[in-house]
Amino acid sequence: MVFGSEFLISLANTYGLVGIFLIGFLSSFTLFIPSPAFIVVFLLGSVINPLPLGIAAGLGSAFGELTSYYAGYGVSLAAKKYKKKFRAIEKMFQKYNAPLIIFVFSATPLPFDIVGIFCGAVRYPLKKFFLATLAGKLVKFTLIAYAGFYGLEAIKNIVGF
Repeated sequence: MVFGSEFLISLANTYGLVGIFLIGFLSSFTLFIPSPAFIVVFLLGSVINPLPLGIAAGLGSAFGELTSYYAGYGVSLAAKKYKKKFRAIEKMFQKYNAPLIIFVFSATPLPFDIVGIFCGAVRYPLKKFFLATLAGKLVKFTLIAYAGFYGLEAIKNIVGF
């Protein structure tokens, strides 16, 4: 793993919500490289208010996903001879409710980097991409933070801590 749990927890301890934003950012900034950010947010949910925790991590993650969008955008610039095919695919993507597709992929553990690269490659509007991604990431990380808050409490009660 590029960013170990200890490093991410130290970011949160040192910088608070800004550190949590960075945790979310770093977890999404790297293309196809896993990060323990979900675990860290889950664990921090038991010691930090889960709502601002989820918002900070989700916001950071949404900004980090811009790397996949711009990687795809670069692909589209390099593949100019496929411009017509990209446009046809983009029209089909928009026909099937593109913001919903982006939201679902960003709110679940599905491989979102592929969606970001695709959206950049077909030059899906950046603002729409970011807003749908942000909504999904906010939902995902807030739910993870609340799962940590309630889940760890339940485990402590069961074990007797």
